Order: sequence, then C-alpha cells, then structure tokens
Amino acid sequence: MPDFDIFVPQPTADGSFTFTSQEFGEAFHSHYGAKQESFLKFAVPTQLAARAQKPVLRLLDICYGLGYNTAAALQTIWEVNPNCDVELMALELNRAVPQAAIAHHLFDNWGYKYTDIMTQLAFEYQVQQEYLKAELIIGDARKSIKIVQERGFQADAIFLDPFSPPQCPHLWTLEFIQQISLCLHPDGILATYSCAASVRAALLTASLTIGSTPPVGRRSPGTVAVHQGSSGNLALPPLFQSEKEHLLTRAAIPYRDPQLNDPADVILMRRQQEQQASSLEPTSRWRKRWLCGSIAKDFTKADS
Repeated sequence: MPDFDIFVPQPTADGSFTFTSQEFGEAFHSHYGAKQESFLKFAVPTQLAARAQKPVLRLLDICYGLGYNTAAALQTIWEVNPNCDVELMALELNRAVPQAAIAHHLFDNWGYKYTDIMTQLAFEYQVQQEYLKAELIIGDARKSIKIVQERGFQADAIFLDPFSPPQCPHLWTLEFIQQISLCLHPDGILATYSCAASVRAALLTASLTIGSTPPVGRRSPGTVAVHQGSSGNLALPPLFQSEKEHLLTRAAIPYRDPQLNDPADVILMRRQQEQQASSLEPTSRWRKRWLCGSIAKDFTKADS
C-alpha cells in the first residue's frame, strides 16, 4: 500500500489543496490556486466548453498528478453537454500521487460531482461507463506516449503539465514534444502553463503554431499550440513582440533527448553546452531590454 503520509495537503489561495513533490522539489500547483489553475490554464485555453457540443471529445492528460486537470475538464464538458462522450488517456509517473489525493479527500472542498470517477481511475486505472472511457497509464511518459500513438489516439485537447523544465527537463524536450504532437488531432489544442522559450521553440519545431494565454496567479503567461493550418489558428491569442524576441535568444535552445531515455542531468548539460556555443543573443540582454525586477525573474526563470 502506498505511503500517503509523504504527501501532505497544502492549502492554496482559492481554498483547494496541493502536494509538494519530494523528488522534484516543487509543488504540483501554484500557491495562488490549484483548482483555479486547472480550469484557467487547461480547460479554458483548450476551449472545452465550446467543443463540448461535439458528440465525442478525446483528452490526453500528460502528468496527471492529483487529477485536477482531468477533473476540471470533465466538469467543464458535462456542464455544457451531459451527453458528450469523453475518451481520456492520462499519463502519470507515480501512482501514489492520485491515490493520495483521494485518500486525503482533496476533491471534497470542490463540491465535486465526479469523485467516484476520480477514485476508480486512481486505484483501478480504468473507468468505462456511459459517456466516459478513461485510462490512467503509470510509468515514464516518454514510454507511455508510445502506447497512446499505437492506439491511434488523436486528442482534441492535450494538457502538458510536468514540473518545470529545469527540474523535469526530460518531459520538455524537442523529441518528446514531437511525439506529443503526433497525438494531437488536426484541429486539436494543446495547453501548458509554461512560457519558457525552450518549450515554445520545441512546439514550433514540431510544426505547431503557438499562442499566449493570460497569466493566472502570476505575471508570466501560459502557451497554447495547434497544428499549422488548423481551423483553430484564428482563435489563438497572439504573442507580444517581447515574446517573439525571446524566441531569438539562447533561452530558446530546446532541451534534447535523442533516444528519449537520458537522465535529467545529461539533458541539462547537453543544453547548457549548446547554449554556451551559441551565437544567439544572450537572454540577459533581452531581459534588460524588455523587463525589469521581479517580472523578469518570473517570466524567464525556466530559461536560465
């Protein structure tokens, strides 16, 4: 039985709770509001309310964690259309995390109607009922994404929610993002909380078009991405000039993991060496030109 005591519920500003990962040294959610973040960083940018009129919606939740992003998605979709068939594939490294969220009753303060679904998914890894077919795949997402591909799963919405690039670089690499892009429906939308230039550059290299989403609880925005030529292009919020120029600095050099099996320290060192040898503009020069003080630190902390 997993040791749930290592996951201590920590309150966030909107009244919901999160955990801190001992392995990665980061909280699973912003202290500004875990529940708020799941809706405003993922459910809203992927336009789930508008898309819920479709008879079927397919979701890919990468780094399922406590399950909040999936929970927010189901609530958003079924509030609009209770008869929408949802197909979900979720990837998570540590099975104890979603199980601890249930054991600590973290959905209780949501007034959440679908806690039974979240419980079954956390402990049995599968849910099949009217209007929902869901699977939680436990393991390294770099391997699990192959299972998604083998099944021909094409997601209308992808939630990309690993820990930050400096702490979890292996799930932000160019090669992994290219694998993710293969699972995105031609008219699907990917959303992530990250605005790191390295991440955005990887999305662009994967033949996706990107947009900027409004800040939620912090100064820096998130990112959405669609396939080039997608009908969703017109709905993407444009990048500011400062963000465009950020993509021309050394910060935009992506993390690389050619065989999708390197440890984090190797991936970090590879990128650092490539940055040192690069003739691109130093990020510090861009920062001085566009930003100052804490805003600069918040916007660029993932791109050092």
